[in-house]
Amino acid sequence: MNDAPVLYEKAGDGIAWVTLNRPEVLNALNMRARDELWNIMQAVAADSEVRALIFRGAGERAFSAGADISEFGTAPSFVEARRARRERDLWWLMLTQEKLLVAAIHGYALGAGIELAMCCDFRIASDEVRIGLPEVSLGYIPSAGGTQTLPRHLPPGVAMQMILTGDPIDAETAYRHGLVHRVVPRERLYAEAETFARKVVARPAELVALSKRAVYEGAEMSLGAAIALESTLVERAILAR
Repeated sequence: MNDAPVLYEKAGDGIAWVTLNRPEVLNALNMRARDELWNIMQAVAADSEVRALIFRGAGERAFSAGADISEFGTAPSFVEARRARRERDLWWLMLTQEKLLVAAIHGYALGAGIELAMCCDFRIASDEVRIGLPEVSLGYIPSAGGTQTLPRHLPPGVAMQMILTGDPIDAETAYRHGLVHRVVPRERLYAEAETFARKVVARPAELVALSKRAVYEGAEMSLGAAIALESTLVERAILAR
């Protein structure tokens, strides 16, 4: 059995899979797992053979239950975690990734688990999923971008309720509010994610990258600046044809 905390597999035809591989602790993300994800994202960015990356969790119970709390509580661990967060910002690396990122979510997706998924372009969930940011009940607040990404996917009032109470939501609620794009039976989850990824991979890589940049960067600009950005990127798209 492979005991690596994260597995990476190229499936061919432009698709690769990342598996969070700590099912015995509900795929909790420890520092080693985060470092592995950082290395994978760097490699994918430089690999022209990979057009789309699909994230999933090993085992039947969880996509990821969040950060590994067994690493909390000691000064060296906290200091190292903060240093790693500054120097190897996995979440920003994902948000600025030109390749398509898809999260195939099942079971529990909590804390850093759903924060990772919110850094993906699309989220497909199984119908039994439970999504939440429970950090307040553990004595801290979301620290992998959740306070910023959740209100960008959910109505602000719903996001605030989730953050302040720590209460999770189910798949139907997540879909109704737009946090996940599709809800499917558990047995169809990975096939659905791969089918969707292949649909995007069939589009020109340069146009996918430019479209992602237009959407994500434009959302942080005034409307006038965003339209100017779009015009610039359209010129690049024409040249790429």
